[in-house]
Amino acid sequence: GGQPRNVQPFSDEDASIETMSHCSGFSDPASFTEDGPEVDEEATQEDLEYKLKGFIDLTLDKSAKTRQAALESLKNAFSSKILYEFVMERRMTLTDSIERCIKKGKSDEQCAAAGLACLLCVQMGSGIESEEIFKTLGPVLKKIVCDGTASIQARQACATCLGICCFIVTDDITELYSTMECLENIFTKAYQRDRDASGVSSTHNTVLHISALLAWTLLLTICPMNEVKKKIEMHLHKLPSLLSCDDLNMRIAAGETLALLFELARETDADFFYEDMELLTEKLRALATDGNKHRAKVDKRKQRSVFRDVLRAVEERDFPTEMVKFGPERMYIDCWVKKQTYDTFKEILGSGMQYHLQSNDFLRNVFELGPPVMLDAATLKTMKISRFERHLYNSAAFKARTKARSKCRDKRADVGEFF
Repeated sequence: GGQPRNVQPFSDEDASIETMSHCSGFSDPASFTEDGPEVDEEATQEDLEYKLKGFIDLTLDKSAKTRQAALESLKNAFSSKILYEFVMERRMTLTDSIERCIKKGKSDEQCAAAGLACLLCVQMGSGIESEEIFKTLGPVLKKIVCDGTASIQARQACATCLGICCFIVTDDITELYSTMECLENIFTKAYQRDRDASGVSSTHNTVLHISALLAWTLLLTICPMNEVKKKIEMHLHKLPSLLSCDDLNMRIAAGETLALLFELARETDADFFYEDMELLTEKLRALATDGNKHRAKVDKRKQRSVFRDVLRAVEERDFPTEMVKFGPERMYIDCWVKKQTYDTFKEILGSGMQYHLQSNDFLRNVFELGPPVMLDAATLKTMKISRFERHLYNSAAFKARTKARSKCRDKRADVGEFF
Protein backbone atom coordinates (compact mmCIF):
# COMPACT_ATOMS: atom_id res chain seq x y z
CA GLY A 1 0.00 0.00 0.00
CA GLY A 2 0.89 3.67 0.15
CA GLN A 3 1.93 6.05 -2.60
CA PRO A 4 5.06 5.01 -4.55
CA ARG A 5 7.97 7.33 -3.93
CA ASN A 6 9.27 9.32 -6.86
CA VAL A 7 12.76 7.81 -6.50
CA GLN A 8 15.05 6.46 -9.20
CA PRO A 9 15.93 2.78 -8.55
CA PHE A 10 19.66 3.44 -8.25
CA SER A 11 19.65 6.93 -6.63
CA ASP A 12 21.13 7.85 -3.24
CA GLU A 13 17.75 9.05 -1.93
CA ASP A 14 16.84 5.51 -0.94
CA ALA A 15 19.84 4.18 0.97
CA SER A 16 18.37 0.71 0.99
CA ILE A 17 18.84 0.44 -2.79
CA GLU A 18 22.58 1.06 -2.78
CA THR A 19 23.38 -2.62 -3.23
CA MET A 20 21.43 -2.79 -6.49
CA SER A 21 24.32 -1.38 -8.47
CA HIS A 22 26.05 -4.72 -7.95
CA CYS A 23 23.46 -6.73 -9.87
CA SER A 24 25.56 -6.56 -13.05
CA GLY A 25 28.01 -8.89 -11.30
CA PHE A 26 25.57 -11.77 -11.67
CA SER A 27 26.63 -12.56 -15.22
CA ASP A 28 27.78 -15.75 -16.86
CA PRO A 29 30.42 -17.30 -14.56
CA ALA A 30 32.52 -18.09 -17.63
CA SER A 31 32.98 -14.37 -18.20
CA PHE A 32 35.11 -13.88 -15.07
CA THR A 33 38.76 -13.08 -15.75
CA GLU A 34 40.81 -16.19 -16.28
CA ASP A 35 44.29 -14.98 -15.48
CA GLY A 36 43.57 -12.61 -12.60
CA PRO A 37 44.73 -13.08 -8.98
CA GLU A 38 43.01 -15.79 -6.91
CA VAL A 39 40.07 -14.59 -4.83
CA ASP A 40 38.82 -15.66 -1.42
CA GLU A 41 35.79 -17.75 -2.42
CA GLU A 42 34.32 -17.82 1.10
CA ALA A 43 34.44 -14.02 1.42
CA THR A 44 32.98 -13.62 -2.08
CA GLN A 45 30.12 -15.99 -1.20
CA GLU A 46 29.39 -14.09 2.03
CA ASP A 47 29.38 -10.80 0.13
CA LEU A 48 26.99 -12.24 -2.48
CA GLU A 49 24.61 -13.59 0.17
CA TYR A 50 24.63 -10.24 1.99
CA LYS A 51 23.55 -8.49 -1.22
CA LEU A 52 20.88 -11.10 -1.93
CA LYS A 53 19.39 -10.65 1.55
CA GLY A 54 19.14 -6.94 0.77
CA PHE A 55 17.32 -7.69 -2.51
CA ILE A 56 14.87 -10.03 -0.74
CA ASP A 57 14.04 -7.23 1.74
CA LEU A 58 13.53 -4.80 -1.15
CA THR A 59 10.85 -7.01 -2.72
CA LEU A 60 8.58 -5.64 0.06
CA ASP A 61 9.38 -1.98 -0.65
CA LYS A 62 6.55 0.52 -1.24
CA SER A 63 8.01 1.63 -4.57
CA ALA A 64 7.03 -0.62 -7.53
CA LYS A 65 10.27 0.31 -9.35
CA THR A 66 12.34 -0.76 -6.36
CA ARG A 67 10.48 -4.07 -6.02
CA GLN A 68 10.89 -4.81 -9.73
CA ALA A 69 14.62 -3.99 -9.69
CA ALA A 70 15.08 -6.29 -6.67
CA LEU A 71 13.21 -9.12 -8.42
CA GLU A 72 15.37 -8.71 -11.55
CA SER A 73 18.57 -8.73 -9.46
CA LEU A 74 17.48 -11.96 -7.74
CA LYS A 75 16.66 -13.48 -11.15
CA ASN A 76 20.16 -12.63 -12.43
CA ALA A 77 21.75 -14.24 -9.36
CA PHE A 78 19.60 -17.40 -9.47
CA SER A 79 20.23 -17.96 -13.18
CA SER A 80 24.02 -17.66 -12.90
CA LYS A 81 24.75 -19.36 -9.54
CA ILE A 82 23.75 -22.48 -7.62
CA LEU A 83 22.47 -21.15 -4.29
CA TYR A 84 20.65 -24.20 -2.92
CA GLU A 85 21.43 -23.75 0.81
CA PHE A 86 20.78 -20.00 0.75
CA VAL A 87 17.45 -20.52 -1.03
CA MET A 88 16.44 -23.46 1.16
CA GLU A 89 16.69 -21.30 4.30
CA ARG A 90 14.63 -18.48 2.76
CA ARG A 91 12.24 -20.35 0.47
CA MET A 92 9.08 -19.36 2.38
CA THR A 93 10.09 -15.67 2.52
CA LEU A 94 10.83 -15.72 -1.22
CA THR A 95 7.55 -17.52 -1.94
CA ASP A 96 5.57 -14.93 0.06
CA SER A 97 7.30 -12.06 -1.77
CA ILE A 98 6.65 -13.63 -5.19
CA GLU A 99 2.99 -14.29 -4.31
CA ARG A 100 2.49 -10.69 -3.15
CA CYS A 101 4.15 -9.24 -6.27
CA ILE A 102 2.06 -11.42 -8.63
CA LYS A 103 -1.19 -10.62 -6.81
CA LYS A 104 -0.73 -6.88 -6.28
CA GLY A 105 1.89 -5.75 -8.80
CA LYS A 106 1.40 -4.29 -12.25
CA SER A 107 2.34 -6.07 -15.49
CA ASP A 108 6.17 -5.70 -15.43
CA GLU A 109 6.39 -6.62 -11.75
CA GLN A 110 4.17 -9.67 -12.27
CA CYS A 111 6.40 -10.82 -15.16
CA ALA A 112 9.55 -10.43 -13.05
CA ALA A 113 7.96 -12.28 -10.11
CA ALA A 114 6.81 -15.16 -12.36
CA GLY A 115 10.33 -15.42 -13.82
CA LEU A 116 11.80 -15.53 -10.30
CA ALA A 117 9.32 -18.29 -9.33
CA CYS A 118 10.64 -20.43 -12.23
CA LEU A 119 14.24 -19.92 -11.13
CA LEU A 120 13.37 -20.59 -7.47
CA CYS A 121 12.01 -24.02 -8.48
CA VAL A 122 15.05 -24.66 -10.72
CA GLN A 123 17.30 -23.92 -7.71
CA MET A 124 15.27 -26.16 -5.37
CA GLY A 125 14.77 -29.03 -7.81
CA SER A 126 12.10 -31.68 -7.28
CA GLY A 127 11.25 -32.42 -3.65
CA ILE A 128 8.82 -31.76 -0.81
CA GLU A 129 10.00 -28.16 -0.36
CA SER A 130 9.38 -27.37 -4.04
CA GLU A 131 5.92 -28.96 -3.82
CA GLU A 132 5.10 -26.58 -0.94
CA ILE A 133 6.16 -23.62 -3.10
CA PHE A 134 3.97 -24.81 -5.98
CA LYS A 135 0.98 -25.42 -3.69
CA THR A 136 1.20 -21.74 -2.70
CA LEU A 137 1.95 -20.25 -6.12
CA GLY A 138 0.05 -22.65 -8.41
CA PRO A 139 -3.48 -21.30 -7.69
CA VAL A 140 -2.24 -17.68 -7.98
CA LEU A 141 -0.61 -18.39 -11.37
CA LYS A 142 -3.73 -20.17 -12.67
CA LYS A 143 -5.91 -17.26 -11.58
CA ILE A 144 -3.78 -14.73 -13.53
CA VAL A 145 -3.56 -17.00 -16.61
CA CYS A 146 -7.36 -17.26 -16.76
CA ASP A 147 -8.02 -13.61 -15.86
CA GLY A 148 -9.14 -11.79 -19.03
CA THR A 149 -8.64 -8.40 -17.34
CA ALA A 150 -4.93 -9.01 -16.54
CA SER A 151 -2.27 -7.81 -19.00
CA ILE A 152 -1.34 -10.22 -21.81
CA GLN A 153 2.35 -10.04 -20.81
CA ALA A 154 1.57 -11.04 -17.20
CA ARG A 155 -0.70 -13.89 -18.34
CA GLN A 156 1.98 -15.05 -20.77
CA ALA A 157 4.70 -15.05 -18.06
CA CYS A 158 2.41 -16.87 -15.61
CA ALA A 159 1.50 -19.52 -18.23
CA THR A 160 5.20 -20.24 -18.82
CA CYS A 161 5.90 -20.27 -15.07
CA LEU A 162 2.96 -22.60 -14.42
CA GLY A 163 4.23 -25.13 -16.97
CA ILE A 164 7.86 -25.05 -15.79
CA CYS A 165 7.09 -25.22 -12.05
CA CYS A 166 4.60 -28.05 -12.59
CA PHE A 167 7.20 -29.94 -14.69
CA ILE A 168 9.80 -29.60 -11.92
CA VAL A 169 7.81 -30.35 -8.79
CA THR A 170 4.64 -32.33 -9.55
CA ASP A 171 4.44 -35.98 -8.54
CA ASP A 172 0.67 -35.66 -8.19
CA ILE A 173 -0.88 -36.83 -11.48
CA THR A 174 -4.18 -35.02 -10.82
CA GLU A 175 -2.31 -31.71 -10.41
CA LEU A 176 -0.46 -32.36 -13.67
CA TYR A 177 -3.74 -32.98 -15.55
CA SER A 178 -5.39 -29.95 -13.91
CA THR A 179 -2.51 -27.68 -14.99
CA MET A 180 -2.58 -29.04 -18.54
CA GLU A 181 -6.34 -28.44 -18.71
CA CYS A 182 -5.83 -24.83 -17.60
CA LEU A 183 -3.26 -24.30 -20.38
CA GLU A 184 -5.43 -26.12 -22.94
CA ASN A 185 -8.31 -23.75 -22.23
CA ILE A 186 -6.02 -20.91 -23.32
CA PHE A 187 -4.28 -22.15 -26.48
CA THR A 188 -7.30 -23.99 -27.95
CA LYS A 189 -8.92 -20.56 -28.42
CA ALA A 190 -6.38 -20.05 -31.22
CA TYR A 191 -8.04 -22.91 -33.15
CA GLN A 192 -11.24 -20.89 -33.54
CA ARG A 193 -9.57 -17.55 -34.21
CA ASP A 194 -10.05 -17.61 -37.99
CA ARG A 195 -13.70 -18.57 -37.61
CA ASP A 196 -14.40 -15.97 -34.90
CA ALA A 197 -16.26 -13.14 -36.68
CA SER A 198 -16.42 -11.01 -33.53
CA GLY A 199 -12.61 -10.90 -33.35
CA VAL A 200 -12.55 -11.75 -29.65
CA SER A 201 -9.45 -13.93 -30.02
CA SER A 202 -7.51 -11.17 -31.75
CA THR A 203 -3.85 -11.33 -32.69
CA HIS A 204 -2.70 -9.53 -29.54
CA ASN A 205 -3.62 -12.75 -27.65
CA THR A 206 -1.29 -14.79 -29.87
CA VAL A 207 1.73 -14.43 -27.55
CA LEU A 208 -0.38 -15.86 -24.71
CA HIS A 209 -1.56 -18.76 -26.90
CA ILE A 210 2.07 -19.54 -27.88
CA SER A 211 3.28 -19.60 -24.25
CA ALA A 212 0.33 -21.76 -23.16
CA LEU A 213 0.92 -24.20 -26.06
CA LEU A 214 4.66 -24.54 -25.34
CA ALA A 215 4.07 -24.99 -21.58
CA TRP A 216 1.40 -27.62 -22.31
CA THR A 217 3.76 -29.44 -24.71
CA LEU A 218 6.48 -29.52 -22.04
CA LEU A 219 4.06 -31.16 -19.58
CA LEU A 220 2.92 -33.65 -22.22
CA THR A 221 6.48 -35.05 -22.30
CA ILE A 222 6.09 -36.32 -18.70
CA CYS A 223 2.55 -37.71 -19.06
CA PRO A 224 1.79 -41.47 -18.88
CA MET A 225 1.43 -43.07 -22.33
CA ASN A 226 -2.34 -43.62 -22.05
CA GLU A 227 -2.82 -39.87 -21.43
CA VAL A 228 -0.44 -39.03 -24.29
CA LYS A 229 -2.64 -41.09 -26.64
CA LYS A 230 -5.76 -39.18 -25.54
CA LYS A 231 -4.08 -35.80 -26.07
CA ILE A 232 -2.79 -36.82 -29.51
CA GLU A 233 -6.30 -37.85 -30.57
CA MET A 234 -7.67 -34.51 -29.31
CA HIS A 235 -5.11 -32.16 -30.87
CA LEU A 236 -3.31 -33.76 -33.82
CA HIS A 237 -6.11 -32.91 -36.27
CA LYS A 238 -6.57 -29.36 -34.94
CA LEU A 239 -2.96 -28.18 -34.60
CA PRO A 240 -2.30 -27.95 -38.40
CA SER A 241 -4.80 -25.05 -38.51
CA LEU A 242 -2.26 -22.96 -36.56
CA LEU A 243 0.29 -23.37 -39.38
CA SER A 244 -1.70 -20.73 -41.31
CA CYS A 245 -1.38 -18.15 -38.51
CA ASP A 246 0.02 -14.72 -39.46
CA ASP A 247 2.45 -14.83 -36.52
CA LEU A 248 5.79 -16.54 -37.31
CA ASN A 249 6.33 -17.69 -33.71
CA MET A 250 2.91 -19.34 -33.61
CA ARG A 251 3.64 -21.19 -36.87
CA ILE A 252 6.97 -22.40 -35.47
CA ALA A 253 5.46 -23.39 -32.09
CA ALA A 254 2.69 -25.33 -33.86
CA GLY A 255 5.17 -27.01 -36.23
CA GLU A 256 7.52 -28.12 -33.46
CA THR A 257 4.59 -29.34 -31.34
CA LEU A 258 3.35 -31.40 -34.31
CA ALA A 259 6.81 -32.95 -34.73
CA LEU A 260 6.87 -33.84 -31.03
CA LEU A 261 3.34 -35.33 -31.16
CA PHE A 262 4.31 -37.51 -34.11
CA GLU A 263 7.43 -38.64 -32.24
CA LEU A 264 5.38 -39.59 -29.15
CA ALA A 265 2.64 -41.23 -31.27
CA ARG A 266 5.19 -43.47 -32.99
CA GLU A 267 6.74 -44.38 -29.65
CA THR A 268 3.37 -45.59 -28.37
CA ASP A 269 2.46 -47.30 -31.64
CA ALA A 270 5.10 -48.25 -34.22
CA ASP A 271 2.38 -48.58 -36.89
CA PHE A 272 0.82 -45.19 -36.14
CA PHE A 273 -1.12 -43.89 -39.15
CA TYR A 274 -2.26 -40.30 -39.72
CA GLU A 275 -5.17 -39.95 -42.16
CA ASP A 276 -4.41 -36.45 -43.48
CA MET A 277 -0.68 -37.06 -43.91
CA GLU A 278 -0.60 -35.92 -47.53
CA LEU A 279 -2.34 -32.61 -46.78
CA LEU A 280 -0.11 -31.99 -43.74
CA THR A 281 3.17 -32.70 -45.56
CA GLU A 282 2.02 -30.41 -48.36
CA LYS A 283 1.51 -27.59 -45.83
CA LEU A 284 4.85 -28.25 -44.15
CA ARG A 285 6.69 -28.35 -47.49
CA ALA A 286 5.14 -25.02 -48.47
CA LEU A 287 6.41 -23.48 -45.21
CA ALA A 288 9.85 -25.09 -45.64
CA THR A 289 10.19 -23.49 -49.09
CA ASP A 290 8.26 -20.27 -48.47
CA GLY A 291 9.36 -17.44 -50.77
CA ASN A 292 6.60 -14.95 -49.90
CA LYS A 293 7.88 -11.47 -50.75
CA HIS A 294 5.75 -9.89 -48.01
CA ARG A 295 7.72 -11.66 -45.25
CA ALA A 296 11.02 -10.36 -43.88
CA LYS A 297 14.14 -12.21 -45.07
CA VAL A 298 15.17 -13.12 -41.51
CA ASP A 299 11.69 -14.55 -40.79
CA LYS A 300 11.70 -16.58 -44.01
CA ARG A 301 15.15 -17.98 -43.27
CA LYS A 302 14.15 -18.97 -39.72
CA GLN A 303 10.85 -20.49 -40.86
CA ARG A 304 12.42 -22.52 -43.66
CA SER A 305 15.12 -23.87 -41.33
CA VAL A 306 12.59 -24.99 -38.68
CA PHE A 307 10.09 -26.50 -41.09
CA ARG A 308 12.72 -28.47 -43.01
CA ASP A 309 13.40 -30.27 -39.71
CA VAL A 310 9.68 -30.62 -38.92
CA LEU A 311 9.00 -32.07 -42.39
CA ARG A 312 11.82 -34.61 -41.97
CA ALA A 313 10.39 -35.61 -38.57
CA VAL A 314 6.86 -36.12 -39.90
CA GLU A 315 7.80 -37.76 -43.23
CA GLU A 316 11.02 -39.64 -42.46
CA ARG A 317 10.98 -39.99 -38.62
CA ASP A 318 14.34 -38.22 -38.61
CA PHE A 319 15.81 -35.67 -36.16
CA PRO A 320 18.92 -33.51 -36.85
CA THR A 321 21.07 -34.23 -33.78
CA GLU A 322 22.57 -31.19 -32.05
CA MET A 323 25.54 -31.11 -29.68
CA VAL A 324 25.71 -28.82 -26.63
CA LYS A 325 29.09 -28.18 -24.98
CA PHE A 326 29.41 -27.16 -21.32
CA GLY A 327 32.77 -27.24 -19.58
CA PRO A 328 34.55 -30.53 -20.35
CA GLU A 329 31.22 -32.29 -21.12
CA ARG A 330 29.04 -32.78 -24.21
CA MET A 331 25.32 -33.45 -24.49
CA TYR A 332 23.55 -34.66 -27.63
CA ILE A 333 19.99 -33.50 -28.31
CA ASP A 334 18.68 -36.36 -30.43
CA CYS A 335 14.87 -36.11 -30.23
CA TRP A 336 12.07 -33.54 -30.15
CA VAL A 337 11.22 -34.23 -26.51
CA LYS A 338 14.76 -33.41 -25.45
CA LYS A 339 14.85 -30.35 -27.70
CA GLN A 340 11.59 -28.99 -26.25
CA THR A 341 12.90 -29.45 -22.69
CA TYR A 342 16.31 -27.91 -23.47
CA ASP A 343 14.79 -24.90 -25.27
CA THR A 344 12.42 -24.23 -22.35
CA PHE A 345 15.14 -24.13 -19.70
CA LYS A 346 17.52 -22.24 -22.01
CA GLU A 347 14.84 -19.55 -22.33
CA ILE A 348 14.64 -18.96 -18.56
CA LEU A 349 18.32 -19.51 -17.64
CA GLY A 350 19.85 -17.65 -20.60
CA SER A 351 23.64 -17.53 -20.40
CA GLY A 352 23.50 -19.47 -17.11
CA MET A 353 22.28 -22.63 -18.88
CA GLN A 354 25.77 -24.09 -19.33
CA TYR A 355 26.66 -23.47 -15.68
CA HIS A 356 23.44 -25.15 -14.49
CA LEU A 357 24.00 -28.12 -16.81
CA GLN A 358 27.37 -28.59 -15.14
CA SER A 359 26.29 -28.13 -11.53
CA ASN A 360 22.50 -28.35 -11.08
CA ASP A 361 21.51 -31.86 -9.89
CA PHE A 362 17.91 -31.46 -11.05
CA LEU A 363 18.81 -30.44 -14.63
CA ARG A 364 21.47 -33.14 -14.86
CA ASN A 365 18.84 -35.66 -13.80
CA VAL A 366 16.36 -34.38 -16.42
CA PHE A 367 18.95 -34.78 -19.21
CA GLU A 368 20.37 -38.03 -17.75
CA LEU A 369 23.87 -36.59 -17.32
CA GLY A 370 24.62 -38.34 -14.01
CA PRO A 371 26.16 -36.61 -10.97
CA PRO A 372 28.21 -33.42 -11.56
CA VAL A 373 31.75 -34.00 -12.80
CA MET A 374 34.03 -32.93 -9.95
CA LEU A 375 37.27 -31.40 -11.21
CA ASP A 376 39.85 -29.92 -8.86
CA ALA A 377 41.38 -26.50 -9.46
CA ALA A 378 44.65 -28.00 -10.79
CA THR A 379 42.83 -30.07 -13.42
CA LEU A 380 40.75 -27.11 -14.51
CA LYS A 381 43.87 -24.97 -14.79
CA THR A 382 45.57 -27.50 -17.06
CA MET A 383 42.47 -27.62 -19.27
CA LYS A 384 42.40 -23.84 -19.71
CA ILE A 385 44.49 -22.02 -22.29
CA SER A 386 45.69 -18.61 -21.18
CA ARG A 387 44.59 -15.58 -23.18
CA PHE A 388 48.15 -14.98 -24.40
CA GLU A 389 48.50 -18.59 -25.65
CA ARG A 390 45.08 -18.39 -27.31
CA HIS A 391 46.14 -15.12 -29.02
CA LEU A 392 49.37 -16.73 -30.31
CA TYR A 393 47.47 -19.75 -31.61
CA ASN A 394 44.89 -17.58 -33.39
CA SER A 395 47.61 -15.39 -34.93
CA ALA A 396 49.49 -18.44 -36.24
CA ALA A 397 46.31 -19.96 -37.64
CA PHE A 398 45.40 -16.65 -39.32
CA LYS A 399 48.86 -16.35 -40.94
CA ALA A 400 48.75 -19.95 -42.19
CA ARG A 401 45.25 -19.44 -43.59
CA THR A 402 46.28 -16.18 -45.34
CA LYS A 403 49.38 -17.82 -46.83
CA ALA A 404 47.37 -20.78 -48.15
CA ARG A 405 44.77 -18.51 -49.70
CA SER A 406 47.44 -16.25 -51.24
CA LYS A 407 49.00 -19.23 -53.02
CA CYS A 408 45.63 -20.19 -54.49
CA ARG A 409 44.93 -16.64 -55.61
CA ASP A 410 48.41 -15.87 -57.01
CA LYS A 411 48.29 -15.85 -60.82
CA ARG A 412 51.92 -16.90 -60.95
CA ALA A 413 51.23 -20.08 -58.92
CA ASP A 414 51.57 -23.36 -60.78
CA VAL A 415 47.97 -24.43 -61.29
CA GLY A 416 48.75 -27.45 -63.48
CA GLU A 417 47.86 -28.42 -67.02
CA PHE A 418 44.25 -28.01 -68.22
CA PHE A 419 44.64 -30.00 -71.46
